[in-house]
Amino acid sequence: MPINQPSNQIKLTNVSIVRLKKGGKRFEIACYKNKVQEWRNRVETNLDDVLQIANVFVNVSKGELARHQDLQKAFGTTDQDEVVKEILKKGELQVGEKEREHDLTSLRREIATLVAEKCVDPATQRPYPVTIIEKAMTEAGFSVRQGKNAKSQVSECIKELQANSTLPIERAKMRVRVTMPTEDGKRLREKVIEGAQTVESDEMGQQQWEAMMLIDPGQFRVINELLQKECKGRGRIEAMTFAATAGNN
Repeated sequence: MPINQPSNQIKLTNVSIVRLKKGGKRFEIACYKNKVQEWRNRVETNLDDVLQIANVFVNVSKGELARHQDLQKAFGTTDQDEVVKEILKKGELQVGEKEREHDLTSLRREIATLVAEKCVDPATQRPYPVTIIEKAMTEAGFSVRQGKNAKSQVSECIKELQANSTLPIERAKMRVRVTMPTEDGKRLREKVIEGAQTVESDEMGQQQWEAMMLIDPGQFRVINELLQKECKGRGRIEAMTFAATAGNN
């Protein structure tokens, strides 16, 4: 039966295509986008719930099915489930232009929101609205990378804003609490507080030393590594807040 007969014409809605090139051929399957990710994360295990159509295609949009001899040559089997599983595991999820634009816009907004949470105007020590950050990102020519999550792109975005936009911006200071037994505190106090921008409190008790400090976020790891090395599990650093009004303390 020719593939273009009416009985083979299936209207696909909300379709996402997973494509794999193998053995010199292109193979595609028609899936529900959210289910692809769930299957890869092993949340979903039922292939019937992942696939819109339980067939392997060479071109989903044209409805062209893959031939059995091509499946055998490329995958070493004609078992549909085995082929589908390999395509799901190794294939590339194709995204439509409108969906890609929507995803990029959402990702850009998410990055701008995270930057707004972590940064302030140096003059006022107040955070900027997200819309101002977005305009500065455009001015700086910041390019969102779709393959990376928002959190991993924040530092790069801040650097580009500082270098290539007219927006004065700096990281907000992080408010932390450091605690450790008094004997360790007497030994390490100077080393710990030298990493602080501002020491808000510094109390050496009979049992415990506690300090509240404002630090650059980059110092958090430095202090944490010091505690792990010197205190053998007895010292602790906790992030309390990002202090938007750090400069006024």
